[in-house]
Formats: sequence, structure tokens, C-alpha cells
Amino acid sequence: MAETSTDHKAHTPFFSRPGVRRLAPFAVITAIALIFIFENRQSVEIRLLIPEVTMPLWGALLIAWGLGMIACVFTLRRRPNRHSRRTK
Repeated sequence: MAETSTDHKAHTPFFSRPGVRRLAPFAVITAIALIFIFENRQSVEIRLLIPEVTMPLWGALLIAWGLGMIACVFTLRRRPNRHSRRTK
């Protein structure tokens, strides 16, 4: 009897699936980053080009982490387009 794609997924170990293998490192790094961010609660002075603001360090770290995540999303979305142009 032919094996269907749903049968194949039922026999594939959970951590061997491609979606889980891509998501697991992201989840671990995100958890560690968020723990680090929320452990740093003291207020600090931050210079934003000209103005100097006082804000909690966790807020500044959370903003930097969010901007990094946005940059990562844009980078990962662009990658398949570059490879598809080369193969044509």
C-alpha cells in the first residue's frame, strides 16, 4: 500500500520535522532573551542622538530585541527570492 503524506508525518519523530527544527532555536533564544530583559529593571539614561531620556533598562532592551526580530523577519523573507532568481 502506498504511504501518504499524512502517514509519513505520523511516523516522523516530533523534533525531526522541519518546522519544529526551525522553530526550536528561535523559541529557546527568545526565552533566554526575555528572561535577561525582564531581570534588568533599573532605570538608565539613554542618549537618542540629541535627547537624553531616562527609562527602565528592560524597556530599552525590549525595543532593541523587537527591532532585531523585525530585521530577522525581513531578512528571512527576502532569502528565497534571491535563490529563485539564480536558478532561472
